[in-house]
Amino acid sequence: MIELNELTDAAQKAFPADALSPGRNESWRLVAEMGWLMVRLPEEDGGLGLDREASAAIHFEMGRVLATTPLIPAQLGLQAVLASEIAARVEWLERLAGGEYAPLHLLPAKLEAAPNGTLSGVVGGVFDADMAVAVVAKLPGGYALVPTDAPGVSIVERAIWDPSRRLFDIVLDGYAPDPALMLTDADGAAALHDALAPEAHLAVAADCLGAANAALELTIEYMKMRRQFDRPIAMFQALKHRAADMKARIAVAEALLWNRVRDDAATLVQCAAAKTLAAEAFAFVTEEAIQLHGGIGLTEEHPIHRFMKRAMLNLQLCGSPDLWNERTGREALG
Repeated sequence: MIELNELTDAAQKAFPADALSPGRNESWRLVAEMGWLMVRLPEEDGGLGLDREASAAIHFEMGRVLATTPLIPAQLGLQAVLASEIAARVEWLERLAGGEYAPLHLLPAKLEAAPNGTLSGVVGGVFDADMAVAVVAKLPGGYALVPTDAPGVSIVERAIWDPSRRLFDIVLDGYAPDPALMLTDADGAAALHDALAPEAHLAVAADCLGAANAALELTIEYMKMRRQFDRPIAMFQALKHRAADMKARIAVAEALLWNRVRDDAATLVQCAAAKTLAAEAFAFVTEEAIQLHGGIGLTEEHPIHRFMKRAMLNLQLCGSPDLWNERTGREALG
């Protein structure tokens, strides 16, 4: 059985903290070689058979380096295929565990069905679709694998602020869904979404907190080095208090994250609350970090701005903080 500290050590050796946003292709090769694509795949299906605490630990470490590899949607895509009963299930599991990429897309797609059954419209906001062999998307008939090289399928990149990620729209124009690639029917789509959405929330939360810790460490190192009035600014009591506030926000969010990760009975709203708290803490830490860096924090030459850009995107992933704060409040009061 692989221990969590072994996963953490392997991640830190493969992706050292001083190398932010390593190249996507090389990172993907490393991720596949270390077996992280199949970390949640049961042993009887050829995987590592680990739980979501293990995958969260990996996402935490990948957040630390602002990883460019789309590990979260890849793992979710494999879990979607695992939950299906398609005839080629074993073949697809082997392909995805071996390094092919088929991300899960949980957002509603804007699609229209023609009388002949073909689909046209946009599956918007797919991470790194340019390297995908297929996308797991919700079609009118249920979740399905949509091959990116199929007739009627094209990929258009969408410009985003976060340089550590790439986002694409999948454009369907008369695409004819393959019945053999339908992972669920229309009735089963909601069940698959509700089963995997909590996993997505916890993965993004772990990414947020790994990155928030790295941003805080970077800030403290700068405060130790930067001098004013013949002493490091880390000695100024007011700045110490701000750094302590940053650490406190991270610690609270981490406590909730690991509680939800270890609680198999945690609901979607409870997992979403953990993600929201983590994303808000990440945003707070990066905003404070830029201010504590002073003028250099506003330049592209210093890497701290990259943490803020990732934080701003993470805030919106899996639903906005306003949405989930409201739902969390209603559930608590109900």
